[in-house]
Amino acid sequence: MRVEISSALLERILALAAADANEICGLLLGAPGRIEAILPAANVAADPARHFELDPSVLIAAHRATRSGGAMILGHYHSHPSGVAAPSPTDAACAAPDGSLWMIVAQDKATLWRAGPDTVVNATFTKIHLDSR
Repeated sequence: MRVEISSALLERILALAAADANEICGLLLGAPGRIEAILPAANVAADPARHFELDPSVLIAAHRATRSGGAMILGHYHSHPSGVAAPSPTDAACAAPDGSLWMIVAQDKATLWRAGPDTVVNATFTKIHLDSR
């Protein structure tokens, strides 16, 4: 599977991550197979240097906009400032196995994953080809 994103939009996400020592986060918006916009959100986690939690008001507003005909929420992005651009054990423990997209940014690199169910408790992640143009 492939998901498209404009190079300008991908560069914006990378720049947001590079500008902050804490984990950054936001929503990925668009249509199946295409990320068309992002909605940055404050990281309201108790320890934003090591974890992320999207500002609930941003998430609620995005769901309302979707129901009113706005862009679909495809998933979210977040950074691993001192890690790698791959899901961590914490990501797997916190992810809903709902098929949503997870873009993870680290070391000036972005990777895309789909969260799916495993046979026990945590989500498993399948790597998705991110096609930037």
